[in-house]
Amino acid sequence: MQRTGKSKTPRRHGPRKASNTEKDPVGVYCRIRPLGAEDEECCVDMISSSTIQLHAPDGLKANRNGEYKETQYTFKKVFGINTTQIELFDVIAKPLIDDLIDCKNGLLFTYGVTGSGKTFTMTGAPGDGGLLPRSLDMLFNSIGAFQAKRFVFKPDEKNGMEIQNQVDALLERQKRDSQPSVPKTPSSRQRADPEFADMISVDEACKSENVDEDCCYSVFVSYVEIYNNYIYDLLEDASFDPIRSKWLGGGTPVRNNEFIAPQSKILREDQNHNMYVAGCTEVEVKSTEEAFEVFWKGQKKRRTANTQLNRESSRSHSVFTVKLAQAPLDADGDHILQDRNQVNVSQLCLVDLAGSERTSRTRAEGSRLREAGNINQSLMTLRTCMEVLRENQMYGTNKMVPYRDSKVTHLFKNYFDGEGKVRMILCVNPKADDYEETMLVMRFAEMTQEVEVARPADGPIYVLPAGRRQRHQASRDEMSRRHEERGGPGNSDDPDLLNRLIESLPALPPSEVVDAFDDQTLPRLVEVLEKRQHIRQMISEQFKTKANTLMSMLQQFDNQHSAKETFLHNQQSKLNEKDKLVVSQKTELERLEKKSKMLEYKIDILQKTTDMYEQDKRSLQNELETREQRLQRELGERRRLEQRMHGVVTDTRQKWEKECERRVNAKQMEMQNKLWVKDEKLKQLKAIVTESNSTSAGSSSECPEKPARPSRERDKNITQKRSASPSPTPGNVFKTRGGGQAVQFTDIETLSQEFSTAPSRKRRSGSGEGRVQRENIENVPPVSSTSSSHGYQKRRKP
Repeated sequence: MQRTGKSKTPRRHGPRKASNTEKDPVGVYCRIRPLGAEDEECCVDMISSSTIQLHAPDGLKANRNGEYKETQYTFKKVFGINTTQIELFDVIAKPLIDDLIDCKNGLLFTYGVTGSGKTFTMTGAPGDGGLLPRSLDMLFNSIGAFQAKRFVFKPDEKNGMEIQNQVDALLERQKRDSQPSVPKTPSSRQRADPEFADMISVDEACKSENVDEDCCYSVFVSYVEIYNNYIYDLLEDASFDPIRSKWLGGGTPVRNNEFIAPQSKILREDQNHNMYVAGCTEVEVKSTEEAFEVFWKGQKKRRTANTQLNRESSRSHSVFTVKLAQAPLDADGDHILQDRNQVNVSQLCLVDLAGSERTSRTRAEGSRLREAGNINQSLMTLRTCMEVLRENQMYGTNKMVPYRDSKVTHLFKNYFDGEGKVRMILCVNPKADDYEETMLVMRFAEMTQEVEVARPADGPIYVLPAGRRQRHQASRDEMSRRHEERGGPGNSDDPDLLNRLIESLPALPPSEVVDAFDDQTLPRLVEVLEKRQHIRQMISEQFKTKANTLMSMLQQFDNQHSAKETFLHNQQSKLNEKDKLVVSQKTELERLEKKSKMLEYKIDILQKTTDMYEQDKRSLQNELETREQRLQRELGERRRLEQRMHGVVTDTRQKWEKECERRVNAKQMEMQNKLWVKDEKLKQLKAIVTESNSTSAGSSSECPEKPARPSRERDKNITQKRSASPSPTPGNVFKTRGGGQAVQFTDIETLSQEFSTAPSRKRRSGSGEGRVQRENIENVPPVSSTSSSHGYQKRRKP
């Protein structure tokens, strides 16, 4: 028994250098699904095969001026609403299957808002299969005749592949068949499930032309989902264990064979720094129906729910991995080469990302709200990783890409680091309700095109000469044909050929022995047998000679063919190098053309923005000039109003000054009149007091000498002073003494003393004339203001 060999997963061929490594941008394709109803409003228009235009729906103000803002997005190719699944497959998935057979990895994922047709694009519907069943059909149509038997390739549970010889593989198959409890993969001879039997039409079947006929192939599939940032195996059979106690997440034990939720898987890194799901079930399949039946088994376990926006909304990201193991045949072209260094494993990941959604629209609650949050968070992490990769490539920075923030990005980080081609299908729902979400995903998808991924290395070149399988088969056919022409045994198991070969030998003589002393029969029999042996040896030597001659001729032909194959291979290598150079130049030309179109588009946008700003500037300048003119008019009117008000204030001031002067003069005249009345009363009072005093003195004694009358000049001076003063102060009181002389008292106390002495003198008089005189004084009528002053002046004259 030979020793088993162990293969390695495709790894990086030497350290990558950013300056020398050829890179290809991430291929982003856009697919527009049809509207659900004819009367729905559409916000997406397909302008060309690579450009779409997004315009705001009616009633939505898209910019600050309240105008509709139309935005154009450019992708590698845009598929309209009438695009069929086969057209989408030929452009996007078919090159990835060719690369898978050529030992190159690939990643294809669908992206978009919820209800945009991602699952339909990937899986399809009965009678109209999607990318996944068509990819499986093309793969098995290409390698169907060159597949190895089961268990020749065997996963080693460390993201590698072990290769076993025919004996070990046979033992594995017998062991599997002897265990009925172990679930078997469905046989390709059985009738397919009616649910997906018509996914692929025979007329639409295709195959790859890049299959190496000198290799043997085996296909392994796995199916996982990422739910709430946890990885679950959809092909794992969760069985009930009656011995081992199991508990549900809420603390309730499992009873009566209840369903046990599968355990989440973890991500690990193999020896070549490639990420894989540890403990994931990998099933070996041999036909399209068998592979799709395995997929359908896991699809039924995938978590979906009914939301406000989608009747069957995916609540997790699903990853269906197709792994292709291939190994070359030996020099004879009969058995697989037992060399682990010659075994290669390539894989294609088909990812159906859950759609982004807004909880305000879906009205999710409870577990649905948690699912939506985890879905949006993982998609945001994917966007962040793309932005960091783009920034590192464009500006030469070395920022760390946050792959580990989400299981989705952590699982596929090797693809973005250069382990294979990356293709993205942006699914768009053109209805107006999804306008804002669609705008966000289009921005992300257009930005993703600027991320470049290192181009994977070419497939391995085997040292053994090509065409070994065909030469081995041709040699066997040629030898059978020549033996048949010569009448030799084409097949040793055929009894007719064996009888003819026996009849060609010399006939045996009669061998009946009559007695014991017969010495003729046995010698004749021995002679015939010796002749037969001699003939057999001659035939055998002739056969060996011709076989050696044929082998030498075949060896010569093989050497000539190898030399020609080597020459053709060298020429093909040179041609491939030229083709690569042409392709690289075409790619560079396309990139420059795309960059030029992008720059022209940006220039147009900037020109439109500049025109808009210039128009705003002119309108603002016109408005400013209008306001300045209005301000000047208002200032002129204000100045005129100030002048008018100033004149009114001046007139009013003069009027009030005259009125105040008139009132002051009137008040002065009134006060002077009052003072004159008081003065007259004081004079009369003084005269009465003087007469009473003189009368009492005359009766008691002789009359004294009459006092001298004061000088009139003094009275004039006093009169002039009184007339010159404008008005007396409230504290000034005038009083006249005897003989009509006027005296000014400057305070109230002097006046009160004067009035207090007068009654004492009246009491001393004791006559009734004083009372008569006082009554007369009190009855004196007041004098008018106009005549009192003149009367006062006249009475003051001597």
